[in-house]
Amino acid sequence: MRRLGRLAAGLATATVLVVTASGCVTVHGELEVVPGATESEAAKALEDFTVAYNKADKAYDPALDEDRVTGSLGAINQAGLAARRKNSPEGNAEHEPLELTDASYVIPKKAGWPRWFLADTDSNRDQDGGKLDTRWLMAFVRTGPDAPWKVAYLAVASPSEIPKFREDADGWAEPVPSADTGAALASPPADLSTTYTDYLTDGTPDVFAAGSMTSGWRDARKNTRRAGFSYQYVDQALDSGTFAPLGLTTEDGGALVFFSSKHFERQTAAEGLSPTVTADVRALLTGEVKSTLTKERVSSQLVYVPRKGADGGTDGKVRVLNRLPGLVAAQGS
Repeated sequence: MRRLGRLAAGLATATVLVVTASGCVTVHGELEVVPGATESEAAKALEDFTVAYNKADKAYDPALDEDRVTGSLGAINQAGLAARRKNSPEGNAEHEPLELTDASYVIPKKAGWPRWFLADTDSNRDQDGGKLDTRWLMAFVRTGPDAPWKVAYLAVASPSEIPKFREDADGWAEPVPSADTGAALASPPADLSTTYTDYLTDGTPDVFAAGSMTSGWRDARKNTRRAGFSYQYVDQALDSGTFAPLGLTTEDGGALVFFSSKHFERQTAAEGLSPTVTADVRALLTGEVKSTLTKERVSSQLVYVPRKGADGGTDGKVRVLNRLPGLVAAQGS
């Protein structure tokens, strides 16, 4: 892993999983296996993102960073800024510039486009040292030689949760093979979005380690109670195009994988009652809330997938390290 001084911004040898039938994506016949970026390009991409993010957050204007975000982070960021702009058109009176420092880059070597890299940074949103110390992991994606670098995924993890990544002799990351259907890993990385949403819906397949973002979330939804109201949940896979999973091969033969998903929550009120609509929900609302309110959220997850047969203290199950959800729409009826 290469470490580059102190850099600023808000969102270690790895490689990508971009799932296609052929195992890679090519543009203009570019089949040569090359590093996805240089370290200087990665540093500039991080700087450009940070500048755009801070401008957008200060003004609550999604147009100011729309060309620096994509995928699940883009959906969450753009919807959130649009909602806050409606509620606070004068901008963010409490804006605190995001700073990302102590950056290192994990750059995969692959053929064709899209290309990507991982930025491992320290943000000014945590407490350095101790249990509250965290790292911000950002997956930057570029779809072509003339396209800008955009952040598709953001995850927050403790330093101890970030594994060491497998590198080749030149220090470039090794990708998770898109053709891996579970032969080497405990669960196929390409199918994680479907696996996760199926698990949330009915508890199978039971491949995830217990925790607040797996069994705990299922239990919380089952036990949601409010007199006069009923709740329904629908979970959908989100795994194509800009929402494709990105996977990093780890030294121990496992994988660190980012993936996306979509989640709907419907609240229905008994006669004479009406669901509560907060300001953020109202800003993204279509229709009129009479007896029903449906919230649509996009979520990104960062998981560690052990190699098949490994234990690692979780009985060989997939560990969800971070989940970043965000409201993107609401419907009333």
